Amino acid sequence: MAISLPTLALLMLAALLAGFIDAVVGGGGLITVPALMLGLPAGTPLPTLLGTNKVVAVTGTTMAAGKFLRSGTLAWREMVVPVLASALGASGGVWLTYRVHADFLKPVMLGLLVAMLAFTLLKPDLGSLHAPRYGLRHQRGLAALIGLALGFYDGFFGPGTGSVLIFLFVAVLGFDFLRSSALAKSVNWASNITSMGLFVWQGSWLPSVALGMAAANGVGGYLGAHVALNKGSGWVRGVFIGVVGALILRLGWQVLRG
Repeated sequence: MAISLPTLALLMLAALLAGFIDAVVGGGGLITVPALMLGLPAGTPLPTLLGTNKVVAVTGTTMAAGKFLRSGTLAWREMVVPVLASALGASGGVWLTYRVHADFLKPVMLGLLVAMLAFTLLKPDLGSLHAPRYGLRHQRGLAALIGLALGFYDGFFGPGTGSVLIFLFVAVLGFDFLRSSALAKSVNWASNITSMGLFVWQGSWLPSVALGMAAANGVGGYLGAHVALNKGSGWVRGVFIGVVGALILRLGWQVLRG
């Protein structure tokens, strides 16, 4: 399945931007998935589109997660359990992708994003301080449940996963936005790489498109994590509000259009 060089260049530009945004506050899939829908030939099967997107997303999340891990923003021990839970959830989500269509999730995700934005705006101090609400065992258990649920969603559909993860780690666990972003990127990496492996194993991807976009996404992911670490939680919160608002407009248009 061949596409023109100008189309591939535009897809790579979209992947670069998605990697940057996704590293900071998530939501990169709501850039790359519509871009692939526009750029790939009509009639491309949904699993093939999603599989191609996962190959792209893995590079960005790998670069961003690695950057956060090396920074010491969050201890790697805090990431192990939710990462494993996310991988398990993603396996179930991919299995379901081949059996039902994901469109019914769009109104649910739209409602969730609106609630997230309202909650964040009404609580200006949300995520400004790192104040974990639970002991280590309960914190890891809750993080694992969040990772399992969002990993399943990510394997099944995906767009918006990173933003929801960040919000839940802030609102439920009491993390600040920077540490939430670090944990969310590790959890999202696990669901992405698990989903990618399963889609590629099934042959549901387009190497000629995925590899170029993946390289661009990796560069964007590295740059986004670097900027987030330098700017801090306040800047991440501002970007979070902006991206969630844009995601609401994008999903709202898709839902209204039917």
